[in-house]
Amino acid sequence: MPQNAAFEQAIKITPLGSHRYSAVLQDDWCIGTVPHGGYTTALLYRLATTHFAHTHPTHYKDTATPISIQLAFLRRTSVGPATLTVEDSKLGARTSTIHITLQQPSEKTGKDEVKVTGYITVSPASVEVGISARTNWELYPPAPGVDLLVLGKTGESGIWKRFRPPFTEFRKASRHLELHYPKESKTEGGKPGVVDQLARFCPGGDSQGRWTNEALVYLVDMFPKALERFDQMASSGTPGIAGKSWYPTVTLNVDLKKRLPAEGVEWLYSRVTNKVMRDGRMDIEVVAMDASGEVVAVATQVGLVMSASRNIGRRQKL
Repeated sequence: MPQNAAFEQAIKITPLGSHRYSAVLQDDWCIGTVPHGGYTTALLYRLATTHFAHTHPTHYKDTATPISIQLAFLRRTSVGPATLTVEDSKLGARTSTIHITLQQPSEKTGKDEVKVTGYITVSPASVEVGISARTNWELYPPAPGVDLLVLGKTGESGIWKRFRPPFTEFRKASRHLELHYPKESKTEGGKPGVVDQLARFCPGGDSQGRWTNEALVYLVDMFPKALERFDQMASSGTPGIAGKSWYPTVTLNVDLKKRLPAEGVEWLYSRVTNKVMRDGRMDIEVVAMDASGEVVAVATQVGLVMSASRNIGRRQKL
């Protein structure tokens, strides 16, 4: 079986012309009835690489991959076919930027409307030359120590322990990764604003799955333990809604710092932080690092806190 077969099928892009493409959003990658934002971002990552391979195959000597993604989720997407369009905003020697849209039929009119839009900037590794310097930035507090070999075999290492996400019937997209969290995280300090996680990718239950660049942008929007804490925070503000919340992404920005190897990697670490939850809106920052401790991506997003009924019920404006 090809690596990450279920994931590759879920993010498949088919050219319809030089700047139009099609995709089919999959139910197994949904939160409720809505395709997961990180999964949708992974699909758009693949759109960018497909577009340059299909429409601009000679513009760069080697593969151009996204280094920056800025998306606005305007309306809820749905399972099924989608039309993707690309506008070449800039074709440069070092970086190129495209404007993308994801369109699906409107529930009201049946005509295509834009569900997701944004900009993706790409660059091939061969042209990224220039000054590199240590900034002396580091995680604070440091992440708890771990033996990844032991953790992978037994599900426990030090204070790290495997975590089985709640509400997987609703949050189906969380079934595609194996998560581990500190049992008593020193980074939390009794506060719900910081969550550490270690993750392995297992799309469709494939235990041999590996984190690729596309899978990485799915990961930066996947943090079930943090959502569990957000549920608790939401219920403290509005009693009786714990476990019944939906956290749709409004905007998502991903800064890709380091390309993962073509064969992928087994483990990625994430630190998820939240500073403010107010009036049904919150911020989320995710720093993703590889097993060597190098930052591979930094993502920030604006999310809403809503009743899950808004996800599975009749569609309304967000």
